[in-house]
Amino acid sequence: MRPLTEDESKKVFKKLDKYIGANTKFLVDKDEAWTFCLHKNRVWYIRDNLRKQAGNVAMDNLIGGGVCFGKFTHHGNFRLGITCLDYIAQYAQFKFWVKPNQEQAFLYGNNVTRAGLGRITEGTTRHQGVVVFNMADVPIGFGVTARSTLECRKLESSQISLFHEADIGEYVRKEEQLV
Repeated sequence: MRPLTEDESKKVFKKLDKYIGANTKFLVDKDEAWTFCLHKNRVWYIRDNLRKQAGNVAMDNLIGGGVCFGKFTHHGNFRLGITCLDYIAQYAQFKFWVKPNQEQAFLYGNNVTRAGLGRITEGTTRHQGVVVFNMADVPIGFGVTARSTLECRKLESSQISLFHEADIGEYVRKEEQLV
């Protein structure tokens, strides 16, 4: 488990910036020292003292430590994982609420149409990263808006308003791939 290189850090923070914007500083500037580390192409958000203790374990035997924020693909791109939803939901600037009639469809990995849009944060732009909540304010995933807030008001009910990225249903569907 090693700290991220400068290039890897740029990719991770660029992706985080898409969802939480300037609030990324709250992940780094905490009372305790937390860092982003790389282990087996996965990015882990881990306390420094735990990272130092993990140094005593052989790398082949270490599965991970802390919270998995995502992974680097074979092409070097960074993909956020659903395991970081609790951290992203805390600091999200843009939010998207799904109506109960399309909540299950979203949890199965489908995009959300205008008919499933409950609420959306004012000022959300097109292709903006958003955290998806159900109507009870429970975070259920994240995605990218297909349209801006103003365009969503004018959409027909069958047109897509949110592109699916990740949801909590992945804990069941992709259990063996999460760690």
